[in-house]
Amino acid sequence: MSLNFKALAPLIVGAVLWALPVPAGLAPNAWAYFAIFAAVVVALILEPIAPALAGLAGVTLAALFKLVPMAAGKDPSAADAIKWALSGFSDGTVWLIFGAFMFALGYEKTGLGKRLALSLIKVMGKKALGLGYAVALADLILAPFMPSNTARSGGTIFPVIKNIPPLYGSTPEDNPRGLGGYLMWTALATTCVTSSMFLTSLAPNILAQSLVEKTTKVVLNWNDWFMGFLPVGIVLFAITPLLAYILYPPTKKSSDDAPIWAGNELKKLGSITSREILMAVLALGALLSWIFLKDQVQATTVALAAICLMVVFKVVSWDDVIGYKQAWNVLAWFATLVTLADGLNKVGFLAWFAKSISGSMVGLSPTATMVGLVLVFFLSHYMFASVTAHVAAMLPVMLAAAMNVPGLDIRLVSILLCGTLGIMGVITPYGTGPSPIYYGSGYVKGKDFWILGLVFGIVYLGAFLLIGFPWNLARA
Repeated sequence: MSLNFKALAPLIVGAVLWALPVPAGLAPNAWAYFAIFAAVVVALILEPIAPALAGLAGVTLAALFKLVPMAAGKDPSAADAIKWALSGFSDGTVWLIFGAFMFALGYEKTGLGKRLALSLIKVMGKKALGLGYAVALADLILAPFMPSNTARSGGTIFPVIKNIPPLYGSTPEDNPRGLGGYLMWTALATTCVTSSMFLTSLAPNILAQSLVEKTTKVVLNWNDWFMGFLPVGIVLFAITPLLAYILYPPTKKSSDDAPIWAGNELKKLGSITSREILMAVLALGALLSWIFLKDQVQATTVALAAICLMVVFKVVSWDDVIGYKQAWNVLAWFATLVTLADGLNKVGFLAWFAKSISGSMVGLSPTATMVGLVLVFFLSHYMFASVTAHVAAMLPVMLAAAMNVPGLDIRLVSILLCGTLGIMGVITPYGTGPSPIYYGSGYVKGKDFWILGLVFGIVYLGAFLLIGFPWNLARA
């Protein structure tokens, strides 16, 4: 019965929405497209079929009915429809996510990942909570220097920590809650916090800074950003590993013998091999390029170059690359989600949604308006598979709405809206670049991911409003 419900629910949601009258101000194709998008989201939550297949089915239906125009006021042709449907596969973030999995493959095949994991366990392996804080601290150290949290968390941290759970007998197939689920969720939740802490810790932050200046003439510098989120960041960073430990506890909480065992295993591994050194050089080269050459070479280009060198120098084989089903599956899944989210913007649904929401706030007090704008901006991220797309589509509309409210402090509104960009990524398996990587690892199952996203989203947003709002109000 439950399987039938799971299979029917997305179809029912999509059909009911499609059959409802089209809301005023929205084109029929936009409403039909939203019905398909909503059906796909329900399918992603319930998982009656593989998530990648749900995304592919969604873009295929939209292409079949030619719902997405390539240009305003112009009906799409069959060629336009398929071009749009496949557009997600040209997205740089999609391939950077794929690159993160290839890095993990290199760590695994060379044994470097196991060596690094054992070294970490030797130092901090007595307690699972200690490992959680070690992962969080690693992200915090890198965050101010790496605007791509996909490169930072997905390409640098994930390939290392992926090797830790199996050493405790925890794999995606066998005992994922042993340790793997906790570590993967902690890594994702932490990078969402650090992505909000610094102007330079998330690429869309810099885009948001530019849009704020162009729209409102308010200039937000690095220090403005840092100080605006500081008390929230301190609290959330301090509690995130502990909160994950409480809400999604590992069954393997401690092992006094783990450091001793890890030390003995390191001795058995012997001296570091030439393939491990080569993998380390390539990984370090990519990391330094992501930090120091971010203005000269795009992060995805660096990842693709590293993958090519990994194969050329036989760190991994081409058969290893094409046989890594997990990476290709996530590539297909996220590419279709990026396309689906882009479609919401192209059909005009997002602009209509933002204007409708901002219009409903007319007559509210300045404080209620600011809280309302933050809530809408944060929760609307369920409709986006990219923080960059969210910023580009929604931030100017939210700022324009705020500027039309008498007595509203636009600088304060700008700081509040921008401060949510990192933490909103925690709410879905596609909310920010590293999300598909940790979801694709298989340690946190679909339903658990959505529930944790909801709970942590409420905690993060609640902390932001209860701590960040009065803090910034006092500083205004």
